[in-house]
Amino acid sequence: MSGPVAAAVVVAVEPGSAAQRAGLAVGDEVMSIDAVTPTDVIAWQLLLDEADPTLAVRRGGQDITVEVAKDAGVPLGAEVNAAIFDRVQTCDNHCEFCFIYQLPPGLRRSLYLKDDDYRLSFLYGNFTTLTRFTELDLERILDERLSPLYVSIHATDPDVRARMLRNPRGAMSLRWLAALLDGGIEVHGQVVVCPGVNDGSVLADTLAGVLDRYPSLSTLAVVPLGVSSHQREPAMRPHSRDEAAAVVDLCTEWQQRYLDVLGRRLVFAADEYYLLAGRPFPPAETYGDFPMHEDGIGMARAFEQEFMAIPGASDGGKIPPRAPTAGFFSWVDGAPAQGYRAVRAPGHGANRSGEIDAAALPLSLRPIAVQAPTRMRRDGNGTDGGTDGGTDGGTRRGTRRGTDRPIGILTGTYGAAVLGPLVSQWRAAVMAAGDAAVPEVRTIEVPNDFFGGNIGVTGLLGGADISTALACEPPGHRYLLADVCLSGGKFLDGMTPDDLPQPVEIVPTNGTALRRLLDAAAGTGPGRRNTATAGAAP
Repeated sequence: MSGPVAAAVVVAVEPGSAAQRAGLAVGDEVMSIDAVTPTDVIAWQLLLDEADPTLAVRRGGQDITVEVAKDAGVPLGAEVNAAIFDRVQTCDNHCEFCFIYQLPPGLRRSLYLKDDDYRLSFLYGNFTTLTRFTELDLERILDERLSPLYVSIHATDPDVRARMLRNPRGAMSLRWLAALLDGGIEVHGQVVVCPGVNDGSVLADTLAGVLDRYPSLSTLAVVPLGVSSHQREPAMRPHSRDEAAAVVDLCTEWQQRYLDVLGRRLVFAADEYYLLAGRPFPPAETYGDFPMHEDGIGMARAFEQEFMAIPGASDGGKIPPRAPTAGFFSWVDGAPAQGYRAVRAPGHGANRSGEIDAAALPLSLRPIAVQAPTRMRRDGNGTDGGTDGGTDGGTRRGTRRGTDRPIGILTGTYGAAVLGPLVSQWRAAVMAAGDAAVPEVRTIEVPNDFFGGNIGVTGLLGGADISTALACEPPGHRYLLADVCLSGGKFLDGMTPDDLPQPVEIVPTNGTALRRLLDAAAGTGPGRRNTATAGAAP
C-alpha cells in the first residue's frame, strides 16, 4: 500500500475506559502510537494491545502526548473514524459484471469507489481479485495471521478469468490464492456466474480446478450475476429458470465429489438460484455453521432456523441471534471494525455463528432498539390520533392497542418469498393453539425501482421505494423494516427512516428478532406456553 497516512480521528470514547481516564477526547487526531504510525485499524489494534501505550495526539492544532495506563490486552475504549488511514487500494479491473458500474447516478461519491484491498476483505468480508496483491501484502498477512480473507475467483482458466476481469493480471493473480492457502490462511472464494460466459462447462472446469489446485479453500460461493436497469454491458443478462436449475444441479453434483474426496461440500449455490429455479432450499445442516451467510449462501435456512426455534427455551431449542447489521457499502461510510471484523458481516469469521456481546460492540454499531419514530398523526376522522408506531402496547386515542395492531413486514422480492410462508405458518400455529389477540401479519413486497433489473434483495432497497410502498398502506399499522437496509442510519439513496410517510420499526436482520417481536405481539413467548412451533420442522 502507498499514499499519505491520515491521522485516526477519535469519534467516540467509552465511559470509564482507559481512553477516558487518560483524557483522550472526541475530535483528537492520533498521529502515532509508541512512535509508530498505524496505516489502518488492524495496526491500530495491534499497537494498542500492548500495555501502557503512548499516543502522539493533535488537538485543536496543538501537539500533545497522551499516556494511557492499561494492561496488555485491555481495550483502549476509543472508536476512530475509518478503518483505513492511508489510501484504499482501488480496483483496476474493468469487469463487465461489476455492480459498481450498475449503480444509479447521483449517489454519494464514496459509493462509486471500487476497492481491491485485502484489508477490507479481512475487516468487512469484501472480495478481492488479488490483481494488485504484492509480496509485502502476503508477508504482512502471514505475519499477522489476517484470516479469513475473501477472494473473487470467477474462473480458474487463466484466459477466461483475464477476459472476465478485463485485466491481463487476472490470468496469474490466483497464484496468490495458492500462497495464502499454503500459508494456512482461511480463504473463502466466490464465483459470480454470468450466463453464457462462465457457466456450463466453464463452471464445471472451475469446480474441477478448485479441487485440483485449491483444495484447502474453505468454501466456494456460486452466486448469480446481478443486473440493474443501469447496466450498460449488452452481454450481461439475468439467468433464465433453466440456467439457474443447471447451476443448482452442477453445484449439487460437485458437492458430492468434494465430500467423497475432501470430506466436506466446499461449494454452495446461492439461495437466489433456488428461488430462480423454483427448487426447495437444501436442509440447514447442509450449510454447517453458515460461513457464507452474508453472501446469500444458506441465508434463508439460517433465518428459518432462528425463526422456528422457540425463543427463550431452556431445552436447547434457542438459536443464537446474529449480530446487528450495518448495511451494504457500510465501509465507505467509515463503519469501524470491531475485533478486526466489522459488524457489516454478521455471523462471519470469528463471530459467524456465535452470540455477540452487544456491550462490546463499537458505540455506533450497537443493536438498534425495536422502536418506531414518534410522530404526531391524525386519524381517519381528522382528530388527533396521538403518537403511533410505538411498541409499548398502550392504548392511544384513534388507534388500536399496540399489541394487536396489524403488522406489515417490508421486504424485497426474495425476502417476501422466504418470509411469507414462515409468517403464515407461525400465525396458523398460534391461532390453532388458542392464543388470543393474534394480530394480522403480512409481508409487503417492495419492488426495487431504485436499481431495477433483477435486483430483489432487501439490503439494496432505497428509501424512495419503501416510501412508495408505505404510501399505499393503511395508517395506524405497525411496519417492520430490517436494519440491513440502512448504513449509518441512511438508505442507499440518502433518505432516512424519518423521511418515510409512516413510522417504521427497525428490526435486526435475523429470525430470532422477528420471532420475538411477533410472539410479543401475540402475547406468547418466554414465560407463557408457546406452541407456535411445537413439532414444526426446522
